Amino acid sequence: MLYAIAALFLLQALGDALVRLAGWPLPGSVVGMLVLFAGLLLLRRVPAGLDQGARALLPHMMLLFIPSVTGVMLHFERVAREWRPFLLASLGGAVVTLVVTALTLKLLLRRQATR
Repeated sequence: MLYAIAALFLLQALGDALVRLAGWPLPGSVVGMLVLFAGLLLLRRVPAGLDQGARALLPHMMLLFIPSVTGVMLHFERVAREWRPFLLASLGGAVVTLVVTALTLKLLLRRQATR
């Protein structure tokens, strides 16, 4: 499990490095998770250690979002001034997340039914 958590941190660092080198306007952690996703697609399975590490982190996800929420609250005046784009981005992100989750579930259920 320790190796899995170390791998997640290394992928985040790799994502940060790629973003800095390429000058992309994305968070490094997102790029790191895309690299992880590509690696899992190539491997065609989830390694046992990574699965165990992810299962250990999953119940504590809300704690991992506290720094993000705190960062937004530090810029509350700006959010209050520019509330429309913030609201549109929040709602749009929620809709995209729901649609992608529903489509993924549909695909996985269809795949499971064929097995």
